Order: sequence, then structure tokens, then C-alpha cells
Amino acid sequence: DLVGSVFVFPQESQTARVQVTVELKQPLNNFSLCLRSFTDLTRPYSLLSYATKKQSNEILLFKPKPGQYELNVGNKPLYFTVPISLGESEHVCFSWESSTGIVGFWFNGKPWPRKGLQKGYTVGVPASILLGQDQDSFGGGFDAQQSFVGEISSMYMWDTGISNSEVESAMYDHPHQTPIFGWRNFLYKIVGEVYLKP
Repeated sequence: DLVGSVFVFPQESQTARVQVTVELKQPLNNFSLCLRSFTDLTRPYSLLSYATKKQSNEILLFKPKPGQYELNVGNKPLYFTVPISLGESEHVCFSWESSTGIVGFWFNGKPWPRKGLQKGYTVGVPASILLGQDQDSFGGGFDAQQSFVGEISSMYMWDTGISNSEVESAMYDHPHQTPIFGWRNFLYKIVGEVYLKP
């Protein structure tokens, strides 16, 4: 149980990452992701990268610049504009459903207007899921210039959609639904210089 802890990525690196060691058995027709990050980076960086052998950007949660989040599904990007907040942690959640392609986005618990992406797509398995690096190949192909520096916590992923109230509860580490993986049952392996700190 990692509640009350954060992963600290102390410096720009081509190796430092956290591997999520859960094995997904079924392809995803829906997913939701939430996490909290705290950084003062202004260059582009990757928060979460989910790669399969066929597609390195199967799911990618990326921040191209301050005030913008990018979600890739099947290598197609979608952008959301948010307020620029310096010196504050940011909590984000995304949900995606294949049947409509609708993407939900929540910033610090508040829903943003929904958009659409990759209707009819299926997210493949098996996957290499990493925090803090962008995979350009399965489990590799990192660029230090896209690495994360700072703190990541309260990471959750579900194979369903989520509601406004579930986003709220995930923000405070009390998820209603059992996630595929989450901060209370997080299976991981640290590679390179990353520290788990209170």
C-alpha cells in the first residue's frame, strides 16, 4: 500500500522509470487512468507510457508544455488545455471508451468538455507500462529530453469508465471500484534512479 508515498524522479535521465508489473490478460475496450504529478518542468515530458509490441504509443499520457495535456490512444493524440499552475501538484484523470471514442478528462477533480478519439479501437496486450519515460519501442527507446523529473503519486488504472464522484475518491486514494492496478495494490519495479519517499 503506497498511500502517503510518492515516487521521486530526481533528475533528467534516459533510464530512470517505474515499471508497473501487473499483467493484463484482456485487450481494453475501455480504460480510465488517474495520477498526481508535481514538477516544475517546462519542457515536454511523459507521465505514463503503455506500449505493446505493435504500437509504442498504445496509451501515452504526455505533457508537451505547461498548460497542456496530451492523451494518445493507438498513436493518435488528443489535447486538453488547462491552467498553468506553478508550485502546485496537478491531479488528472482520463477515461476512454471504444464504442463512442469519447474521452473524459478531469483536472484537479473538475470535468473538462469531453472529446473523441479512436472510435472502435482496441488497446492491445501484453503491455509494457512505465511511469516517467516515453517508450519508442516495447520497454525501451527512451529520450532523456522527454523524461519526467519530480514526483508522481496516486496512480490508478481501471478497465472501465469513471464518474465525477469516482474521480473525487481517487484523488483522496479511496477508489470505489477495484482498479487493474492502483496506489493501494501497486505492483512495481524501480529501474534506475527513482525513490519511493513519504
